[in-house]
Amino acid sequence: MSQRTEKYSKRGIRNNSISTVIGISLILFMIGLVAGIELHLNELQNKTKETLQGDIFFNPSLNESDIKQIEIKLKNWKELKSVKYVSPDAALDLLGLADEELKEIYNEETIIPPSITFSPKANYATKEGMEKIKTKIFKSFPSKIEEVSYEENLVESANIGFKRFQFLTLIIAVILVIIAVAMINNTIRLALYSKRFTIKTMQLVGARGRFIRKPFLIRAIVQGALSAIFGMTLLVTFFYCIQNLSFEILKEAPPSKETFILLFVLLLFFGVLITVVSTWFALNKFLRTRLDNLY
Repeated sequence: MSQRTEKYSKRGIRNNSISTVIGISLILFMIGLVAGIELHLNELQNKTKETLQGDIFFNPSLNESDIKQIEIKLKNWKELKSVKYVSPDAALDLLGLADEELKEIYNEETIIPPSITFSPKANYATKEGMEKIKTKIFKSFPSKIEEVSYEENLVESANIGFKRFQFLTLIIAVILVIIAVAMINNTIRLALYSKRFTIKTMQLVGARGRFIRKPFLIRAIVQGALSAIFGMTLLVTFFYCIQNLSFEILKEAPPSKETFILLFVLLLFFGVLITVVSTWFALNKFLRTRLDNLY
């Protein structure tokens, strides 16, 4: 009879641990999902910012070799992501114009002067950043630059558009974190409630609080780590399933490996932290509770 009781007791403890891990995994999955969307939006915003372009037009007296020297210098600037020399023929091709026909009309003159197209790095893809780049170009190459132009509306929309989505996901993330803390804390308390008499018995026979807490805290760390692994597995599976469906934004710009690594570290830290803290406070509650109040 005692063996059967012990068998059912061990099975109950195992099932309780499994249900705890599954519950925490699902909560971490939801947090990871919102955090993943936030990180992916940030990546998309940076990529979009770095596709913005500015054009540098030079004085007509400047020859092609001088312009290419300026191009080489600009490529070393920390503010710029890419720099490209655009010849008059390349400019005509981009505009879809026929070079020979235009030259006949304008008596063999150069229709479009050579220029340099640049894209800023994400940190400088703002109205203020583009103005700083523009001012620096004029100061670095005085009397050589005729004009530096860029679309101010595109720069402004690239910054404002994503911020609205990020603000919304940030609000959702905060709400989810609050709910997650409450649910994980409740899950841990319920798991420890079935062991309250074991905890109190250990205390009554002289075991110190540190000795009693140690196995429970170790189990909490393991449960938190396992929950983070399972939650991350669900998250990766979800993202790749969505990517293979009809979401073009994920097909064209899928989440990077760095994003997944950061998400896993976040879930691991959050899972272990919450389980350990919840276990600590729940244990302290049962340690302070009188034996008569445990029933």
